[in-house]
Amino acid sequence: MRILVLGAGFGGLEMSTRLSEEFGDELEVVLIDQNEGFVFGFSKLDVMFGRSLSSSVVHPYRDLAKPGMRFVQATITSIDPNAKHVVTDAGSFDADILVIALGADLDPSATPGLVDAGHEFYTVEGAFALREVLSNFGGGSVVVGVTSTPFKCPPAPSETVLLMHDFLTRRGMRSNSDISLVMPLGVPIPPSPAASQALLVAFAERDINWLPERLVTGLDPDRGVVMLSGGSEMPYDLFLGVPVHRVPAVVEASGMTVEGWIPVNPRTLETAYADVYAVGDVTSVGTPKAGVFAEGQATVVADQIISRVRAGGAPASYDGRGTCYLEFGDGQVARVDVAFLSGQAPVGVLEGPSHAIAADKVVFGTSRIQRWFDRSWAPEEPSGL
Repeated sequence: MRILVLGAGFGGLEMSTRLSEEFGDELEVVLIDQNEGFVFGFSKLDVMFGRSLSSSVVHPYRDLAKPGMRFVQATITSIDPNAKHVVTDAGSFDADILVIALGADLDPSATPGLVDAGHEFYTVEGAFALREVLSNFGGGSVVVGVTSTPFKCPPAPSETVLLMHDFLTRRGMRSNSDISLVMPLGVPIPPSPAASQALLVAFAERDINWLPERLVTGLDPDRGVVMLSGGSEMPYDLFLGVPVHRVPAVVEASGMTVEGWIPVNPRTLETAYADVYAVGDVTSVGTPKAGVFAEGQATVVADQIISRVRAGGAPASYDGRGTCYLEFGDGQVARVDVAFLSGQAPVGVLEGPSHAIAADKVVFGTSRIQRWFDRSWAPEEPSGL
């Protein structure tokens, strides 16, 4: 039996690892991704603000070596979910079971002015490039803004303004700078009132401007303003944007999407196509678009496959639970445990922020690199920090 996994993010890596652990060489697991390596979302911010070297946070897929699993670096050009047939620039693949874990693509060009007059920090390339941009920034009006919904990792914009406060403070530029956060949400973390309140307090303590229930619609570099939904504007010297998110074009062309994303059974992650599953950001399952939720969904799909092959009992269904870490700056991190149960309002419980949870976040990352890549990992800090 061949299991074809498209996408090597949280979902794809956990899926492949779980199946390799269970079956070894009994099954063939083919993992396909167009990138050379994996990067945690939080590592992008670490590099961007000079806390880690880019070379130390990229985990090459060539290091993957697990029984029964093969990694193929390739660009996927077509997906036929009926035939479970996938075409790439490295050849074609047929599957007995197909898992779509291709995430969401980012489209900075969809927001007027963002490419030419602003910066985005959600791609690896964009975040890494911002390290030099920030090192040359002399202070002024900093605006962090969201350009569309849904968007990945909802806490990230809040983390960015708090880390920006620390960054400017360390460089003696906070007094001649202002920081603003523009978000389409009424509160920073809707599922967790406690986390939202803690963030709003942190914003107020640091004089960070909070502009809720608004989207950034474009930038006008000639006038130096950010244009917002509703017709208002605000000046900026540095704009850091969350770009428009879209389903990958190859997924849209496959006919699997409804209203922009792949619908799935929220308990089993099955799509409308036999023996085809989808996990993570590419779906409309109802959880936030964040790696930890993709990982949890991948575990459920792997258990479905294991139960099927082993002819075992009914596997556990997806419970919509996940744990997110939230940077508050000054070396402190909070943890939000949240559950998105079907038919119920989501509930998020806040712990921290504290230095102890910051240490837990490090373990979160290192444990997954050990599990997925079979090696230890300690992000390298730049000299002088």
